[in-house]
Amino acid sequence: MASSPGSNASLADQKGTRSEGSQAKKSQHAEEAIFYKNCRAAYLTVLKSSLENIKSKEQLTLVLQQAGRNPSQKTVNKYWTSQTTTLNFDDFCTILKEETPATRTELLEAFGKIDTDNTGYILHDELYKILVTEGEKMTLDEVSAITKLPDFNCNGKLDYRKFCDLYMTTSEQCCRTALEKLEADNRLRHRQFGNQTETSTEGITLPVSKPSLKVLKKTDHKPAPAKGESRTPSRPSSAQSCKASSSSTISVCASSNRSTKLIEPNMMKEWQCAQSKGCFYLEEDGEIISHKYRLHLPQRSTVCITIKPLHLHQVEGKSCHWLSVDMMLYVLRENETQENLQLVCFTEQQNKEMFGWKGELPSGVYWLLPFTTGCRLKKVKTQITEEAKLVYRDEDGELALTKEFRAALLDIFETIDLDGNGLLSLEEYNFFELRTSGEKCDEEAWAVCKENFDMKKNELTRQGFMDLNLMEANDREGDPSDLWVTLLSLGYNKALEMTEACPFVIDIYAEKCKPRIKAIYLEAGSWQLNRAICKSVVNKGDAKVMDGCENVIVYTYRTGMRITSVIENKSENKVIVHVNNEQSRNCLSNRGLAVFAVEVAPKSMMVSQHVVPRNEQEEWLYNCVHSLLR
Repeated sequence: MASSPGSNASLADQKGTRSEGSQAKKSQHAEEAIFYKNCRAAYLTVLKSSLENIKSKEQLTLVLQQAGRNPSQKTVNKYWTSQTTTLNFDDFCTILKEETPATRTELLEAFGKIDTDNTGYILHDELYKILVTEGEKMTLDEVSAITKLPDFNCNGKLDYRKFCDLYMTTSEQCCRTALEKLEADNRLRHRQFGNQTETSTEGITLPVSKPSLKVLKKTDHKPAPAKGESRTPSRPSSAQSCKASSSSTISVCASSNRSTKLIEPNMMKEWQCAQSKGCFYLEEDGEIISHKYRLHLPQRSTVCITIKPLHLHQVEGKSCHWLSVDMMLYVLRENETQENLQLVCFTEQQNKEMFGWKGELPSGVYWLLPFTTGCRLKKVKTQITEEAKLVYRDEDGELALTKEFRAALLDIFETIDLDGNGLLSLEEYNFFELRTSGEKCDEEAWAVCKENFDMKKNELTRQGFMDLNLMEANDREGDPSDLWVTLLSLGYNKALEMTEACPFVIDIYAEKCKPRIKAIYLEAGSWQLNRAICKSVVNKGDAKVMDGCENVIVYTYRTGMRITSVIENKSENKVIVHVNNEQSRNCLSNRGLAVFAVEVAPKSMMVSQHVVPRNEQEEWLYNCVHSLLR
């Protein structure tokens, strides 16, 4: 049936109105996201976690100042009464919504009412009289703090225009500093509140809003607590603060920790093999980066893919903790572009420290993404009694490398020699350079290396690599500072122990063709890897719908020595999930906390935690309760 022009216009108006409403909603959402981000930045500048409560007036004052507010004592007392013992993060957000920062125009207008002659100055005596007697009264000490500042006080007068400029600059700087700290510290961004990988404001999830503190006082019909009683915090560790929950319990015997069967590669002697080495490196902020690989399979074939720690020579008394670091390899197939990657399989089987997968793959291009949970590869403070020596002068006064440093360099060479041919190509050397200096060596510089250091077939030998480091020591006249920069960036501590890196080796066995593998990047885990981890757990794990909330599902999957839980949020709203591992035994979580919370954006899923046994020789019990916070 044909529609009339009038009805078409009406329909267009309705669509326009809906579109405008949608844009307004997005704009509001973006503003709220920015506000919430500022709240978190200020809060985490003073407190270690968004789950930690403000415990004093002094802490409240500090977090308000970090949020760009300059609260008077009266303002602080307004929110911290005689009955208050703690304020939580939600309370803090509510306070910031009420205590909006003054603009420069508002400040100038306020001072202008006092300076009726518009001179730009106010006498100190007049300032004292007004500020301590009218409006939100300030104390004498608070006013004195203003009048004693030399930059805008002279001859008993305040240059209030300069004062307003400084006030605004200081307020903005506090907010900016807090945000910079949040952005720079990956642990603050992710540790307690999960992985918010989205960079746009539309992707930032928001907290569940609470009524303002004033409204609570008016509408709460419960009797007010007697003086001296503490207020009930809105986020206690008990389950009373939660409206839905799900629990998972897995008991694992010590004998079954590494009992998954995997066909040994030596049973496939007739198969063709491709191999590449790589390494997990621990960054200063706790993030883990590693090599990423591209695999080409020329024809359909049965393959066996394994990843295991690289066995380096072991010095007596030196720890080799990387041999116990868990690792996985996710295999994603490239369809049309590198961005369009599909999870095919992952190394879920285990034989001792080797993780593998065996099955049939069609011909094509695949991406191999190594992964470790970070349960064992993490920042650990170690007491170094004596710094290792790297160089010394021989009998002729010439610089030489110490025996300990040469051994470390041989291990480094073994690690960065990705194809294992005993030589370093320019491409392999550049992975080393990018990690240690952030720069690449070009063909011209490589030609200079060829003239000065031992090479074979345009590749650097072990001796050439040793001489290259000796030259660096000679350039600094024996100062080992630059050498230590290299060692520290490669995961070594000052005792020449590799404590913040984990080298590994990948083997690809194919029955019917010759596979080819090549390292492409050295970078942190991508969104493709995060998505692959979640999908692997959702596809293989045990699913439990949270009691009382059918839109939130917790998936738990155990493979070998690792248990991973993933939270899926099918609702239209962000959820905050409280995670409690206090009943677990002999467990090590990548979160580093027994109790924490994670945010899950609408229509998304994310990893809650990874858990491995603390002691593999003993039984371990995983007992975790996921609860929705009110």
